[in-house]
Amino acid sequence: MADIEMAAALPVVEPADAGDCFTLGMIYSSGAGVAIDLVQAHKWFNIASMRGHVDGARLRREIAEQMSDAEIGCAQRAARDWLKSNPQAPVPIEVMAVRVAA
Repeated sequence: MADIEMAAALPVVEPADAGDCFTLGMIYSSGAGVAIDLVQAHKWFNIASMRGHVDGARLRREIAEQMSDAEIGCAQRAARDWLKSNPQAPVPIEVMAVRVAA
């Protein structure tokens, strides 16, 4: 919880990874230093999930239960727009190499 409080005190910067996106979702969903904004929370949990955060999808679903269909649509569009303007760096080929058993 201290990470969330510390992050809320800092100026908002573009998140660097799935963990940062998840933290922004937590900030907006809890109102830690900002007004509660479920659309923004859903957006950031969605992006965190798409970038591999294990809890992003679960919290996105929990937030969605409190939102209208229009709000969910707005959050999904915002996530798509953000992902288009902030593409994830490709994984280097040597990282993607799969070991094959002999």
